Amino acid sequence: MATFEFPEPPLLSRSTVARADELRDDTDTLAAHWPSAQVVEFDALGRFEVDGDRLKWRPSSDIADEIPPHAVFLGIHEGVHRWAIRVATIDGSSVDARVGAGGLDGDEAGLVGTALGVLNWHDAAQFSPVDGHPTEPARAGWTRKNVVTGAEEFPRTDAAIITIVHDGADHALLGRQSGWPARWFSTFAGFVEPGESLEQCVIRELHEETGLDVSNPRYLGSQPWPFPRSLMMGFEARADRDQPLHFIDGEIVEAIWFSRAEIREALEAGSEWLRGQSPAEDDPDGPRLLLPGSISIARQLIAAWAYHCP
Repeated sequence: MATFEFPEPPLLSRSTVARADELRDDTDTLAAHWPSAQVVEFDALGRFEVDGDRLKWRPSSDIADEIPPHAVFLGIHEGVHRWAIRVATIDGSSVDARVGAGGLDGDEAGLVGTALGVLNWHDAAQFSPVDGHPTEPARAGWTRKNVVTGAEEFPRTDAAIITIVHDGADHALLGRQSGWPARWFSTFAGFVEPGESLEQCVIRELHEETGLDVSNPRYLGSQPWPFPRSLMMGFEARADRDQPLHFIDGEIVEAIWFSRAEIREALEAGSEWLRGQSPAEDDPDGPRLLLPGSISIARQLIAAWAYHCP
């Protein structure tokens, strides 16, 4: 049993939207509701429009008279059929999901995660991995069908673990990759390998990245991460603060055991770093610790440990 829990699910895991899987094959019902449907657009970089603290939904009449073959049916939200499509450009001002989704409620943030995960899979699955034949969208965007054999391909989700490592007392270990700003630290993550359990992956990844022998990996919760289409499964694990660090695989270039007080200070200051931002490394007044953005399960793991781990 974990020594602490999330006070609430991570943002991208809070959606209560009905996905209405039973309608994906019901072309007549989907077509009948298309005139009243609403659509959210994403460009190739995953950017989309927002209207204040809501997604910018477009009426289907602005998109096409009939359901476009590349559209993805997201489900029924507030009594309305919701769809997503990929477009070349966004007409209005747009935001990246790492920034824009953080201001949405759980339902709409979840719709963003779903839409991007499926659209990103479509981009990578246009040819069959079995015989190389072209594939085309089917089932309202939830499968792709081989145009020669008719065989179906289903959306792929990459399994990954993400772990907050602590000493069982008042320190947690956070690491920094080489491409990150000097003061930005986060939890440790990695993809699950074939033949490996989630717990085995936690132990292996932490050894490869830090040289530590962690123990007692405990599952806390999960969050989809549509960059491009992963499922991040959050864990806590313990390690000996006196064991030397050794960055075996070179992915992590620095790791520090931060005190609970210092982490709480960074959380309460709202200190975070988002991709695309480059905080000045020589700013004498800058915080020592910058944390991941609020949309990430990494920040939720850090906050849950800082405030809820005895």
